[in-house]
Amino acid sequence: MNVSGTDLLLWVAFPYICLAVFVAGHIWRYRHDQFGWTSHTSQLLEHRWLRFGSPLFHLGAFMVIAGHVMGLAVPASWTEAAGMSEHAYHTTAVVGGSVAGVAMVTGLGMLCARRLLTRRIRITTDRSDKVLFPLLAAAVVLGITATATHNVFGGGYDYRETVSVWFRGLFTLQPQPDAISGAPLLFQLHALTACLLFAAWPFTRLVHVWSVPLGYLTRPYLVYRRRSGTTTPLAPPTRAPEEVR
Repeated sequence: MNVSGTDLLLWVAFPYICLAVFVAGHIWRYRHDQFGWTSHTSQLLEHRWLRFGSPLFHLGAFMVIAGHVMGLAVPASWTEAAGMSEHAYHTTAVVGGSVAGVAMVTGLGMLCARRLLTRRIRITTDRSDKVLFPLLAAAVVLGITATATHNVFGGGYDYRETVSVWFRGLFTLQPQPDAISGAPLLFQLHALTACLLFAAWPFTRLVHVWSVPLGYLTRPYLVYRRRSGTTTPLAPPTRAPEEVR
């Protein structure tokens, strides 16, 4: 199959450039900005919206990531060999993806509204957040729209035969741009936005996902001891000797 120059640019050159920026950017960030390697929490400025928005967003994000790993990295032959039929996989993906997407969008909407409506947080928003939040929202909304349009209300589209093949080919150094060039536009836009998100990742607060405190699982507990009720009385202060005149 003949592949056009546009397809090579969009589905080979562009993803590899984004992956290179992803890797090099993390190395640069770690070497030059370790003190900024945080989530930049603003809990002290406002916590009511954060209490509900943050768990919803993070739970939805974990479910979305797990679904993408299953759908993109695991070939259909593997799930069939494990005894999962195509119908069962499709139903699980649509139901689980819908729940995860709604949770993630709801949480992200609450976090964005909190940042826009709370003045103290709005004035502390830096330039990286102004890039990250719209880009993240676009990737999530495009993914949900593609799934709803083609797999919920539409006739169904098996992205594991196209988008997944292209995705795995990038990491095996055998890119197949023709596998995704014929995919529906919404899936293509979702893939391109995800590439941009990976390129922006090391320069935003998303780097904090690599700082999971696994050491807390193995370090010893902190031991607190109650102060005894009886205390030794303090000795009376000694008087300084008078100056000899």
